[in-house]
Amino acid sequence: MTGYDPDSVKCVVWDLDGTLWDDIAVETPTDELPTPRPEMLAAIDALAARGVLSSIASRSAPTVLDRLAGRPEVRERFLAPQVSWQDKSESLRRIAKDLGIAVEALVLVDDSPYERAEVEALLPGVRTLAPEDVPALLAAFEGREVTPESRERVRRYRTEETRRAEGERFSGSREEFLRWCDMRLTIGAAAPDEIPRALELAARTHRLNSSGLTPDRLRELAASEGHALYTARMADRFGSYGVIGAALVDRTDPAAWSVPLLALSCRVAGRGAAAAFLFRLMRRAREAGADTFRVTLRPTDANLEMRILLRQAGLRRADDTPGAAPAITPDAAVLVRSLHGDLPEPPPYLHVTEQDHREDAEA
Repeated sequence: MTGYDPDSVKCVVWDLDGTLWDDIAVETPTDELPTPRPEMLAAIDALAARGVLSSIASRSAPTVLDRLAGRPEVRERFLAPQVSWQDKSESLRRIAKDLGIAVEALVLVDDSPYERAEVEALLPGVRTLAPEDVPALLAAFEGREVTPESRERVRRYRTEETRRAEGERFSGSREEFLRWCDMRLTIGAAAPDEIPRALELAARTHRLNSSGLTPDRLRELAASEGHALYTARMADRFGSYGVIGAALVDRTDPAAWSVPLLALSCRVAGRGAAAAFLFRLMRRAREAGADTFRVTLRPTDANLEMRILLRQAGLRRADDTPGAAPAITPDAAVLVRSLHGDLPEPPPYLHVTEQDHREDAEA
């Protein structure tokens, strides 16, 4: 794992036979599953404490997963498990889709050189490890700050499985389901204990990240004069999502609010939270007397969803705009729109509030 960025790892996917346990499950003489290796369970728990999810990708009979359900002390450690005869690469694609994360955010641990090679060939962005590499994987996370959201991440993804199951059973439309979920978004200037989570969002989010601003640069800018860090918390009838969004606002020019970073968790993709956060920041800028609103965008292969959102919000490239703010990085553009006239509104199924007691607090 030398030189590997642990911030890019959101889920470790474990093979079963020869990896999680020694024997081959379909060859056991009874319905009893092989006993998991204690060191592997300990590694899974250590990763969970760091906010890293675990899943399963095993080329075996699907009945093995049914038998695993009878071992809840083991089964509960894994999200979106895949046990079938399909290729490992296909299993990883399904896991990433079910969890709502990029496939490049997965790491596969598998004892088979063939299976690792198959994944490396078809999913070149996925890191693969042999079981003996697990201690090095754990070492890559040593000394890194763990936020409350990180410690709660596995539980919140498990709650997300419940949401997804309820959505599949719901008989109405998607919008009716979202309204039934009673989603509530709270926006305000970041409290001190929310700053570590904002830095984590800057480092770990990709789909809904406008500029890829590094945590160190975000911390530096947030502490500088004229800048404010805003966060968004979300909850619904199933529970709290925690802090799901962060935005750095540059207010050094009162007439033009600039946003060097807008970042949201991929867990809220498709639920209107990103749009609601952006639109409320625009409205707050106008209420503060600003005439224009700017967002720094660094296009990547991953953040198409963010780019579409910014375009739908009426933001356009400022290259030809007199006095346009310079890009923070050479590969970034500044998008701008006027705050005069009608501003877009959050989705009607999402209730948005602002915490006035944190308003205008400098981070």
